[in-house]
Amino acid sequence: MLSTDFTTGSPNWLDLGSPETAVSGAFYGAVFGWDLRSAGPDAGGYGFFQKDGRTVAAIGPLTEEGASPAWTVYFQSPDAEATAKAVEQAGGRVRVAPTDVMEAGRLAAFTDAQGAEFAVWQPAGTSGLETAGEPHTLWWVELSTTDRLVAYAFYQEVFGWRKQDMEIPGMTYTVVSAAEGDLEDASFGGIAEEGDDRPGWFPYFDTADVDALVSLAQENGGSVLMPAADVPEVGRIAWLADPHGAAFAVIKPIPPASS
Repeated sequence: MLSTDFTTGSPNWLDLGSPETAVSGAFYGAVFGWDLRSAGPDAGGYGFFQKDGRTVAAIGPLTEEGASPAWTVYFQSPDAEATAKAVEQAGGRVRVAPTDVMEAGRLAAFTDAQGAEFAVWQPAGTSGLETAGEPHTLWWVELSTTDRLVAYAFYQEVFGWRKQDMEIPGMTYTVVSAAEGDLEDASFGGIAEEGDDRPGWFPYFDTADVDALVSLAQENGGSVLMPAADVPEVGRIAWLADPHGAAFAVIKPIPPASS
């Protein structure tokens, strides 16, 4: 489960690229109860999704030529330039070179060795998301890729991630953790091997009622990519797409067992 105790290599930001930010804002507002706030007149249309006054994600207009509507997961980096070099050495590609975002921090965007896009955020004035791991906020991130072992090796080289493999129906799933801290406490996401599907990172948002949220998404122009289903030892999940096709998942996690 995610929190805002960010360490190197852990997810610390999330944003949505949309062709119509107002339409997307209305959808996520109806589904999750988020408010959309502008980042200011000089922000190029970028804005923040907030819940109870705290930033849970962000949104901006699509700027890359040929880009499709999608969520982008950012991982914390203490040095965006060093991370860019590590990405290239591991077989990835730099799409957006390290760039200052006013006084907030530095960002860079990459493509991993199998084609999945991701980004890093080097904090300065803004450390990252203001809330995570709570209802209707980011709870988990997942990489869908063609070879989970190759994918893990790439991110292990770039961020020093650690892993645990678990068996779930139909596949071996790789749970990934940041380099620092207790292995389970530092876990934040997973890697799933999905054959020939296009590789990509996807966010999971927490909800108390997956089925109700699926219905709400459909009522507001979203679509179902994978119907709600129970996953043993994980929880109830569903995969959805917003009105522009950006994919995300929702989960009602099984509470951790008492020690």
